[in-house]
Amino acid sequence: MMIQKPETFEHAPVAGQAPAEVRVLESGEIFQGASEIMIRHEGAVYRMKITRQGKLILNK
Repeated sequence: MMIQKPETFEHAPVAGQAPAEVRVLESGEIFQGASEIMIRHEGAVYRMKITRQGKLILNK
């Protein structure tokens, strides 16, 4: 069975604020066939890896 995934998710609003929408990216778009990518965030480099079991691991 195929499950449709939304392009964004709505998070519950903080008191007095409208719900926030968060973008959803497919891992295949990010990894593009690789099993490991590097992500630079605020000057630090992180490694994101797909495990043999298909799970994601993020390490600094």
